Amino acid sequence: MNTVKRSKGLNLPPWQKKSLPFLIKEYAPAVLLAILLGTSLDLYLVGKNMYMFPIRPFPEVFSINIAFTFVGLPTLVLVYLIKMKQVNKWGKIGIILFLSLLMPIFERFSELFGLFEHSSDWKHIYSFYGYLVFFTFIYLFYQLTNKEH
Repeated sequence: MNTVKRSKGLNLPPWQKKSLPFLIKEYAPAVLLAILLGTSLDLYLVGKNMYMFPIRPFPEVFSINIAFTFVGLPTLVLVYLIKMKQVNKWGKIGIILFLSLLMPIFERFSELFGLFEHSSDWKHIYSFYGYLVFFTFIYLFYQLTNKEH
């Protein structure tokens, strides 16, 4: 029999810990897809001279900022997916719109610090729409890979 001690007056369900393998199974497919898409898009757009990363790890080897695509983006996507589980439909829409609006702002700050440069043809609205599609697609993929059977 599973007994859970509770404080008087609190009617809370027991906290369920999820094991690391479960968390990896739940989030890894979507995070790996985000890394793959982010890396592919960066390589494509850098190759088309739409933008560049003047300061990046291993510049003699990589034309993209691998720190962002392998650390920053996966961390952002993981937090994003965890938060998406906690909100209703309108909250999900709000998170996607908020992050999509925030990313061009982060790009501008990155440009000010010399971490990022766009071509004169680039418009930051491209980033808004790109991230809108990206975050929507990643969440839909996450839902698809975590359907209850």
